Amino acid sequence: MLLAALSGLGACGSYNVKNLAKSDIDLVADEAISETRRLVRELTVKLYRRNPAELEKIPGMTIEGRLAQLKVNERKLSFPELQGRQGIDAMNLAFAADYRGDRVFALVAGLGGMLRQAYDFRPEFFMVDQLNAEALSTSARNVEVLVWKLKSTRYPDGRPYLISHEHAGVVDNLSFERLFGKLIALQDLLARVAADADDRLITSAVHTASTVFIPLPI
Repeated sequence: MLLAALSGLGACGSYNVKNLAKSDIDLVADEAISETRRLVRELTVKLYRRNPAELEKIPGMTIEGRLAQLKVNERKLSFPELQGRQGIDAMNLAFAADYRGDRVFALVAGLGGMLRQAYDFRPEFFMVDQLNAEALSTSARNVEVLVWKLKSTRYPDGRPYLISHEHAGVVDNLSFERLFGKLIALQDLLARVAADADDRLITSAVHTASTVFIPLPI
């Protein structure tokens, strides 16, 4: 009878029955997951437009093809061309001097995977699920490290591994800064929400400035 009643409720208007099993925090987390994935897709397009040679390393590959790969529904983003590396390990490939693959894809697949890990690889949240404040906070710090690496790490001849906000020593595109700022703010906000829900402080040392990606706590 309960299932029948819920089904009837779901048929009314656009209300989704599964939302009955979600708290307000769950709904906010769902929106955050959707927004982080949208921002990673936006970053993918922007980086390929500034670094077209990276896309050309895979014959026949297109930006749309890369975006389709990032939309896979599997919990983890794992690809043979990245040697099976995921999360921060994949992002590190983008800044490895001897890496010959597509650095843009290594970066965005790693970033997308790390953000999925921050949400425990869940596509959505329900009342029985719990946000990990430490993981969310660490993911925000890793985005800060990523911004630093894009600005600071270079080939031995001085060329940046990937062109983003700066070209030929001149800052010419602040939209990258805004995009990364949104990602950082979103993860930090969810970290605070999760910490408040658990009535505890975020005590991890990840707040210390770092120039290396930090593994997310389990």
